[in-house]
Amino acid sequence: MANGKPPRLAFGVAAFLIYAFMYVPIAVLVGFSFQESRVLSWPIEAWSLRWYAALFENRQLLEALVNSLQVATACVVVTSLVGVPLALALRHFDHRFVALLERTILMPLIVPPLITGLAILLILNRAGIQLSLATIILGQSVVWMPIVVTQVYARLRSLDKELEHASMDLGANRLQTFFHVTLPSIRTSVVGSALLVFTLSFDELPVTFFLTGSENTLPMFIWSMLRIGITPEINAIASLTVLASILLTLAGIRLLLKKDKVR
Repeated sequence: MANGKPPRLAFGVAAFLIYAFMYVPIAVLVGFSFQESRVLSWPIEAWSLRWYAALFENRQLLEALVNSLQVATACVVVTSLVGVPLALALRHFDHRFVALLERTILMPLIVPPLITGLAILLILNRAGIQLSLATIILGQSVVWMPIVVTQVYARLRSLDKELEHASMDLGANRLQTFFHVTLPSIRTSVVGSALLVFTLSFDELPVTFFLTGSENTLPMFIWSMLRIGITPEINAIASLTVLASILLTLAGIRLLLKKDKVR
């Protein structure tokens, strides 16, 4: 016990079990997506790509995929156009006021998405607005806006304001200073947070469940298919979704960790 090896071993075993509990089911899901038979059985006797090919023949699934891409892209545009100016505005407030604003902006991430979706649904019903892809975009933009604001603001705090002052002293106006000095300095944080928003929006279900109309997104379509049981098609589309989410998330995190240089 003196050298700390038993506690470290116990901690390592516990961490391994937790990660196994989280990721082994995903690995099993991916494995079953390559199974030849429609009946899920272990061990897998024959391997095939037939279920991935079947995805491209499912018209409803393709329509749901296009809807999800539209929603995710629109969320990126909305959160970027609103979130970046909000982050810029935070730099000019008093530090105590900034702390209050940061807590307020983070509320959508703290409150469960089910509550946020239900609250927005009640507001839309009172306003007489019909549910559609636009309402999904609105709800998801509210939920994921804090990601853009916090990440961009964190990068802005490390930016030397003297560079902006020097730009304006040399004759540039605020807009020119933003595009030639500020934006190049926060470029990777903007793109990185946009990738995270795209990934989260593409996979989002709770808010979408309350705000969807007659047009399904991909998560809603998968959820509706699950009500009749797990099929190889679900395993295939879930595997592709997990792969895309992992790649986009890793790319977003890498960009967020990368430092921009003003040329």
